[in-house]
Amino acid sequence: MTFLAFARKSAMRKPFRSVLLIISVAITFLVYGLTASFVAGSQGTAAASNEILGVMNAAGRGQPLPLAYLPRIAELPGVADVSPVTRLRGTVGDARNAVAVSAGDPEKLMAVSGQELGLTPALVDALDGGRDKVLVGRALADAQGWGVTDHITLSAFRTKKSDGSRDWRFEIVGIFEGAHASTDTYFVLAQYDYINTARAKNKDTAVTFALRPQAGIAPQELAARIDTLFANSAAPTRTLSEKQFLSAFLSQYADVKRVVILVVAVSFVTLLMIVINTLVFALRERRFEIGVLKTLGFARSRILYLVLTEALFIFVIGGAVGLGLAKLASLAAPAALGLVLDAEMALRATGLVLLLGLIAGALPALFAMRTPILSTFRTR
Repeated sequence: MTFLAFARKSAMRKPFRSVLLIISVAITFLVYGLTASFVAGSQGTAAASNEILGVMNAAGRGQPLPLAYLPRIAELPGVADVSPVTRLRGTVGDARNAVAVSAGDPEKLMAVSGQELGLTPALVDALDGGRDKVLVGRALADAQGWGVTDHITLSAFRTKKSDGSRDWRFEIVGIFEGAHASTDTYFVLAQYDYINTARAKNKDTAVTFALRPQAGIAPQELAARIDTLFANSAAPTRTLSEKQFLSAFLSQYADVKRVVILVVAVSFVTLLMIVINTLVFALRERRFEIGVLKTLGFARSRILYLVLTEALFIFVIGGAVGLGLAKLASLAAPAALGLVLDAEMALRATGLVLLLGLIAGALPALFAMRTPILSTFRTR
């Protein structure tokens, strides 16, 4: 019998107890997989780009920037394309049905973020039919039951039109899919000229300027260059990558990542306490067997490796089941949830499985290794 086969049989000496431990490990890693994939996906950041930059007012997101900044940014060395972006938030139909609208220059947005959003030349060309034409993200279209040629009316929370009305009417001419399942497509993509011309206040301003650096240009260096350019202006800027912006935006409402880390840490500590306690009691039941093994010539180090392997066996099986279920859940979940369990996360989870298995087996293994032979025979 090989060493691994012997360790497996020892780990399953009492199948019911071992299965319960494996289920505990599986549930813990299922929770870890789901929460980690939620942080990586929905919390803004798995599909967000480190290349795309957003130039905003240093005074805060609510403060616009003058459109006169646009040509100055475009002329900077290292800027490939830049588009002004303004935003509307309001309701469609039901007062609780909030919808977000981002408006920019279609051609420029195609160059800046078309790849990430899944924009195609055909979709952008469809906007030429009129200023009120819009594209809708797949997640939003599915949630609302919207399709091409539908007309929607958004009642804006703050932005009034020149006639005093808050109702903004749009016609859907296309649906963009997003490059990845975790790409945010829960918004409407409108045309800047339409919003800018029709609004009563803040004409010729932008909430942000979205830009893409030229190939070979470090985004952070370009961001620093832009902020330096407007450092002494009436409206200083703060330039962030798309990933940094989304993380900062979400942290204003709740530090979800910290909460998730605390929940997962508590789960892991609880799991370790359960497994260590169970393994220690299991080894006390097997003291005589351990004494026999030592009498037969098993070295202390071999006893140590045997117990560690038993603990790893439980964690590897349980961790694989838990992470497998988490992967299936991420694939089956709606795209709007943005659950992302990729290869990098799976590798990190595998490392945690092995680390926790070694920690859980360390104390019982030391207990078994240091138990004198004579004391083991006194149990009989």
